[in-house]
Amino acid sequence: MNRFSALYKRILILVVSILIFVLLGALALMYSEEMRFLDAVWYSIMTLTTVGFGVPDNFSDLGKIITIFLMLFGVGAVLYGLTALALEFFNGNFAKEYKQNLIKRNMKNLENHIIICGFGRNGRQAARKLILHKKPFVIIDKKPLENRDDEFRNTIFIHGNAVEDEILIKAGVEKANGIIACLPSDADNLFIVISSKELNPKIKVISRASNSSTIKKLKTAGAENVIMPDKIGGEHMASLLITPDLVEFIDNIVLEGTKKINVLEIYTDKLSKKFIGKKLEELQIFPKTGCKIVGYKDVHGEYIINPDESKLIEPNSCIFILGQPHQIENLQNMYPQ
Repeated sequence: MNRFSALYKRILILVVSILIFVLLGALALMYSEEMRFLDAVWYSIMTLTTVGFGVPDNFSDLGKIITIFLMLFGVGAVLYGLTALALEFFNGNFAKEYKQNLIKRNMKNLENHIIICGFGRNGRQAARKLILHKKPFVIIDKKPLENRDDEFRNTIFIHGNAVEDEILIKAGVEKANGIIACLPSDADNLFIVISSKELNPKIKVISRASNSSTIKKLKTAGAENVIMPDKIGGEHMASLLITPDLVEFIDNIVLEGTKKINVLEIYTDKLSKKFIGKKLEELQIFPKTGCKIVGYKDVHGEYIINPDESKLIEPNSCIFILGQPHQIENLQNMYPQ
């Protein structure tokens, strides 16, 4: 019984209670009136549901006593059970329970995923981007499931406080590839950074910050990147006045990718080992897909803009590709990440 949820236990108790009254009444009537089993069950259900088609002919006194017992004690219990079952169904409890069980099954096999802590504006934007790039993720938020947007209704959602270790563990932090801490409180985001790094030292943490004084603390705690949405927004608006066409072009490539992917990064460690030490041109990216290599990040973290095709592919590096959406899709099929 431990494997059943509280809802399933309640339903089981209600169904068993109803069946007990039906069967006891049927067995008693079979004994007193020598009815067939089907006739006894039929009469017992009619009595318990208050349908009633009258008393059968030659009904004995014992049969009448049994009927009185069913009407006094069984009818109320059965009607209460049927009403409770109907309420569970119409209140959506069955659907909620099904979704929770589905989440638990999905979580068992989930790994190398991303955890989004906080589902406000920043969390939603992050989720849209991850969906676009087909990256598995889990959402943690204090608000219950029904308060989320319909577009995220099929995502894995955990209702709870992301600063608590048990909630992070429930979200699979020990097997996660990255975590996005985008709660409105810098203190809460700091707790998430510390806890996630303790539970999984290899996890990559991206944190939001509201105050510039918090950036150093978050990075010291282990955050690889710290983002200040207000600062980025202000700089972006100023850039739209200084170099509007250039900024809009970059936005169209990177930020407007909520519907289309125009840029892709390929990690050399996920390529076939035969490409390590070979030239970039041997990947045959442009001839086969039409995409162009626009950047390269080497093992030391240095960036090369528009690298020459004779550049040798190194381990622990990253190749940046630019192309039209259908070209990027072809590239993803060639070199899945």
